[in-house]
Amino acid sequence: MTRTVVNRVLLGAVGVVLLGVGVLVLAGGLDLYRRLGVDPPSRWPLTSPDQPVVSTRSRARWVGSSWWWPTVIGGLSVLVAGMAWWLVAQLRRTGLASIAVSTPGVGGLRLRVSARALEEAVENGTVVLPEVERVGVRLVRAPRHPRLRGAVRLTPGGDPVGLVEHFEDGPRADALGSLGLAELPADLRIRVSQEAPVERRHWWGGRRRRRGHPRVV
Repeated sequence: MTRTVVNRVLLGAVGVVLLGVGVLVLAGGLDLYRRLGVDPPSRWPLTSPDQPVVSTRSRARWVGSSWWWPTVIGGLSVLVAGMAWWLVAQLRRTGLASIAVSTPGVGGLRLRVSARALEEAVENGTVVLPEVERVGVRLVRAPRHPRLRGAVRLTPGGDPVGLVEHFEDGPRADALGSLGLAELPADLRIRVSQEAPVERRHWWGGRRRRRGHPRVV
């Protein structure tokens, strides 16, 4: 699961919870339960404008319990740790901003190429290959060398093996030669689209459509 998907799921879940709580609080503050004749949720404290979230009796009973403070401190600690982990995950970049290029015979010169420029060059070289329908390339960090990660979608009936051969001899070889790199590992995720569903007509005049799903190779 990618970081984008995790972020969307997390933000969506938090948004739904906050929206639900906000609606219940608003309904209690505006006294909508009594006006509309609706029963509030079970054990929900805010059912009228003058009712506190936690009554004085409940606060006194909970604070006097042995489990109260450990539970509060532990819950807040977990919440803060989770928020800190999420923030660090957002700030940490998996991609590269630029890549160093060797300059043989030129002393004192340090040359760096934008990672986005390299990604676009590889994408442009890949999208023109036979049977390629769509492509996306990203340059990421690796322990020893930068690494290319690509997602390629082929046309129906496309040949993944042929694509890999063309990619090795074309865009990847061009990138290695242009940048003077010794190695540039690449990971390709190839998906072959299925042909469009064929519409069938039965003798009684009805229509039946068979929907196809992409298969991952």
